[in-house]
Amino acid sequence: MTDASEKPAPEAAAAEQQARAVVRRLAAAGHQAYWAGGCVRDRLLGRAPVDYDVATDAEPAAVMRLFPRHSAVGAQFGVVLVHQAGGGDIAVATFRTETAYRDGRHPDAVTFAREAKDDVARRDFTINGLLYDPERERVLDYVGGQSDLERGIVRAIGNPEERFGEDRLRLLRALRFAARFGFEIEPATWAALREAAPRIAACSPERIRDEILKMLTEGRARRAFELLEASGLLAVILPEAQRMKGVEQPPQFHPEGDVWTHTLMMLEALPAGCSATLALGVLFHDIGKPPTFRRAPDRIRFDHHASVGARIAAEAGSRLRLPNAVCAQVEALVENHLRFIDAPRMKPSTLKRFLRLPGFDEHLELHRLDCRMSHGNLSTHEYVAAKRAELSEVELHPPRLVTGDDLIRLGYTPGPQFKAMLAAVEEEQLEGRLAERAQAIEWVKRHWPGLN
Repeated sequence: MTDASEKPAPEAAAAEQQARAVVRRLAAAGHQAYWAGGCVRDRLLGRAPVDYDVATDAEPAAVMRLFPRHSAVGAQFGVVLVHQAGGGDIAVATFRTETAYRDGRHPDAVTFAREAKDDVARRDFTINGLLYDPERERVLDYVGGQSDLERGIVRAIGNPEERFGEDRLRLLRALRFAARFGFEIEPATWAALREAAPRIAACSPERIRDEILKMLTEGRARRAFELLEASGLLAVILPEAQRMKGVEQPPQFHPEGDVWTHTLMMLEALPAGCSATLALGVLFHDIGKPPTFRRAPDRIRFDHHASVGARIAAEAGSRLRLPNAVCAQVEALVENHLRFIDAPRMKPSTLKRFLRLPGFDEHLELHRLDCRMSHGNLSTHEYVAAKRAELSEVELHPPRLVTGDDLIRLGYTPGPQFKAMLAAVEEEQLEGRLAERAQAIEWVKRHWPGLN
């Protein structure tokens, strides 16, 4: 699977050529222009960049004159989006210095600079503070970023307390980069990060959500959540997840350890590029265990933890401003993750309704990971997977044999009972006892006599 930070080769090559063309046009007009930030970092790590940013001494007005197809959405901060003929944008940012960040996100004022090194000094981490001149094929490194890349270190540029104070989201970004690349966080940066962790609450839920989803889907979710927990950030952002740590489980079913360990093991198995809903389902599937923990005479139990967990997941999703459709699927994944145990004993209609849950492949994968990272018995997973492959879409979603109009024509008075009557017909279909329209109509007349 392609790394989440990379594009397929043809797309990556096209993006590079577009970025070269932007720099070339700026340079031809007499301006300094370099690739900046993540694209330089990724190239030095041997990864195809997702996108390219350009830093230049050209002020926004000059950039807009050179590139008529643009959006000046960030011109007040020196950023112009240059639209590409093949689609996509390249952000062209004027060298700048910044004053204080009283809102913990935006600088109070921006001053355009003439020198690249002044612009780099206001960036977040040394590995993101590198510039590259594609015209001369050389790296410009004013902050020791190349050395930190080689040593595998995430280090704040300058004073880490100041960098984190400027934008609280950098607290999460530091952890995400460390997890994604398998890097360590430099001690002074780590100390400042832990001290500032409670202030992450100043960030908008949407920005926090986006970072969390990247952590979950970049293929290094376990490491990211270990860092979130160790830094103190998890307790602020997702206290529900923090509470899983230390919650015992019955060893006969969970020899791997507590709820937190089990969840981390499942997160570790998530591949880069997995869906956000599956990843959130993994994170939250046992979120209901801490509040339902009890020691029964026979063993540790978590009564109704799936339904309790679904409510907790819904609350957390709402707090993070997850889209409604995402929230609904995650809640369903948590609510239904224990139903697999009963699948071999379900009657045909119940099993078919289970198998036709929206996004059932995610339910099936969540169950597989849950079994693999606990008792290791995949027999139920294999049974359900075989049934899902065996049954056609028509068998799972049979065409309706009787409609409300049919009931009216039979003389029944419309009302709440119609829903129950139609559901009963579908139940018979799913059980395999009704297959034809005429047969279904006769069945209705037999079971609801005297109402028409």
